[in-house]
Amino acid sequence: MAKFERVKQDKNIVLIGYSGHSFVVLETFRAMGRTVSAYCDLSEKEYNPYNLGYAGNETEAGVIEQLKAADCFVSIGDNQLRRKGYEKARGASLSIINAVHPSAIISETAGLGNGVMVAAGVIINAQSRIGNAVICNTGCIIEHECRIADFVHIAPGAVLCGNVSVGEGSFVGANSVIRQGITIGKNVIIGAGTVITKDIADGAKIAGNPPRML
Repeated sequence: MAKFERVKQDKNIVLIGYSGHSFVVLETFRAMGRTVSAYCDLSEKEYNPYNLGYAGNETEAGVIEQLKAADCFVSIGDNQLRRKGYEKARGASLSIINAVHPSAIISETAGLGNGVMVAAGVIINAQSRIGNAVICNTGCIIEHECRIADFVHIAPGAVLCGNVSVGEGSFVGANSVIRQGITIGKNVIIGAGTVITKDIADGAKIAGNPPRML
């Protein structure tokens, strides 16, 4: 089980979840000048491209106690699994931090929740609000006064025009475009490249241009 020590007044970082999405998270932290020392997952990974230490299963009491000496980040791409991991981590009073790439442009009037990933090239404009454990993935644009609820994933290259609301747990696919003033419900899935010009109800799955329900 990995031990975590302070380095230059910063705690080392432990990732909760270690697969494809977490690799982008890890490199975001490296770009921030932070050290990722270990990962937690259900079992030790055979594929370990960053040679991280395995800290164990984060649901086990002994592992949780060790994690309290580290900064943690829930690096799971799936919205529902990320929510479960985040809520367990918060319930255990772990230190959950944000991963914000230095190349991102974030308005000083925008607000970020806890456990948020803001990847390379992201733009978050004036008065927007980003909820807890949201993924703002590579190169997405979140325009002025958008409201992004908890556990949302905005995929690479997506564009949310002004005053867009996205409900909890929804997924906005790569290179999709959402017109200004639109409301997206909870647990919605929007496919890649979809152009949204009308409000979308909770639980809908929609794709295409013109968009169609799936």
